[in-house]
Amino acid sequence: MMNFRENEEAVSPVIGVILMVAITVILAAVIAAFVFGMTGNVQTTKTVAVTAHVDDNKYLVVTFQGGADAGSVENLNLTINGSGTADTNNVNTPKIGQSFKSTGTVVPGDCHAVVVATFKDGSSQVVLERQF
Repeated sequence: MMNFRENEEAVSPVIGVILMVAITVILAAVIAAFVFGMTGNVQTTKTVAVTAHVDDNKYLVVTFQGGADAGSVENLNLTINGSGTADTNNVNTPKIGQSFKSTGTVVPGDCHAVVVATFKDGSSQVVLERQF
């Protein structure tokens, strides 16, 4: 014959209630984020490929490789060694495979190049940052 305890209670109903409350709180937070516009300022990262190399004449050559957002690129801006004494060159509405050079020669090992893409929606993004 089996003996049963009289006051044995299950834990499952307590865990179930806690999980339901947690799901309700998370769902309310997500809905509130959309209702109050907290997700409106999130910027998406654009997908664009750019490569660079130093040619035989010591110029930095940047090549636009394209990407998913290649059609929305309005401008590529190359800056070498930061602001102040920067060597800057622009190309407007680049085509896939198009290359452009720095306006001056570069010293290998002392060249910090940054290429910034400006897009049709007004946003800009660093697409290449490299030390040569």
